Amino acid sequence: MSRNLIPGSAAALVARASEPEFAAWRRNIVRLGGCTNPIHLVGTATVYDTTSGAAVLSYGSHVYGDRLLTACGNRRATVCPACSALYRADTYQLVRAGLVGGKNVTEAVSGYPRVFATLTAPGFGPVHTRREGDGRVRACRPRRSGECCPHGRSAGCRARHSTDDPRLGEPLCPRCYDYAGAVLWHAFAGRLWHRFGLELRREIARQGGLSRAEFAEIARLSYAKVAEYQRRGLVHFHGVIRLDGPDGPDSSPPGWATVALLMDAVRSVVGRVRLTAPGANIVGPRELRFGTQVDVRPVISYGRNAREQSASAAAVAGYIAKYATKGAESAGAVDSRIYHARDMVMLPVRAHVLRMIGTCWWLGSLPEFESLGLRRWAHMLGYGGHFSTKSRRYSTTLTALREARAEHRAEQQRVSLGLADVPTVTVGHWRYAGRGYSPEEALLAASVGEGGGRYGA
Repeated sequence: MSRNLIPGSAAALVARASEPEFAAWRRNIVRLGGCTNPIHLVGTATVYDTTSGAAVLSYGSHVYGDRLLTACGNRRATVCPACSALYRADTYQLVRAGLVGGKNVTEAVSGYPRVFATLTAPGFGPVHTRREGDGRVRACRPRRSGECCPHGRSAGCRARHSTDDPRLGEPLCPRCYDYAGAVLWHAFAGRLWHRFGLELRREIARQGGLSRAEFAEIARLSYAKVAEYQRRGLVHFHGVIRLDGPDGPDSSPPGWATVALLMDAVRSVVGRVRLTAPGANIVGPRELRFGTQVDVRPVISYGRNAREQSASAAAVAGYIAKYATKGAESAGAVDSRIYHARDMVMLPVRAHVLRMIGTCWWLGSLPEFESLGLRRWAHMLGYGGHFSTKSRRYSTTLTALREARAEHRAEQQRVSLGLADVPTVTVGHWRYAGRGYSPEEALLAASVGEGGGRYGA
């Protein structure tokens, strides 16, 4: 159990155990399966027989010790490990269904052209990095002795950084690093991905000898992507891209649409996508684009083909699901909003991240950048886009997966009440009443979190 609880919480739990409603109260906590920040609800609910209209069961929050607790559902592992694990599992199923079928998606998608692409951010200045090759760690940035940047700092680094070296991701010279460009790239990264999708459709249509309107009549481009923060504080995108027929996964793409064509189109388009950032009179002209490092490989249903540098559907789905539960904290930033400039003084972040946050705060105060909401997204280093997104017809949805889980739980409840063969509907009236745990609840929740998962008890 947790050792960080206030004194007396164990005694309060023992005292609560002697109360008549302890069993219901305990079920309320255990049902959350380790959620660290549950939502409190008060109210009542009634279960009706939809055939006769009669009420077969009524209950209220008093049954659960005055308040009904429900899981917070937060996707971030740093906020709630239990709820993020469920979100990660749902994302895995969503992505995998779009690669091999299942969840109401036809298994024919396993034969459609599919690639796994990684689009990186451009460089805004040299940073310390770990380089590996031929089974050994190489020097970070070897340069001639005495070679310096315009500010007098060494232009190179001969260190062979370990994986936990705090210098990784830090600029060799902070004054040379283009912080304004990095923040603006983040602000427009989502639009760059959107523009990439438009250009990719045009390129595939061109290679097929079609106009974009003709292409839309015989094929559709589907995708699922996730944004991952690198140590240098910039995101890059990992995405599954698939070519379908005009009706999405339920129809086959044209015969000329191959994996090789899709891979070639992705590589060709990345270098052409450009956006112009505002505020050239303040920070200078900025042409925003993706980085030159692009990785594109075919996706196979099972196993892995090292010779063709392919990736399996399970590996791709697991990779995307893993980063769907992470945020800027993986780059050393914070996971909550910053409301005042004075709050930045106490932030537990490294110097490079603090400079990016400060740049967001400065640019966000200028009228030219007001529409970007940079102060709102300062804790995300300027990136305000969604971390995990998909096209409409890629596969199932998170909502559908959650509804299926809720229906499964409702069916279990009907069976336990002896109403398995009775069509029912539940009508509830609930209102928000707070969140979090009392000390004794936290003690019980800690034991649940260490003893099992969401459905462990």
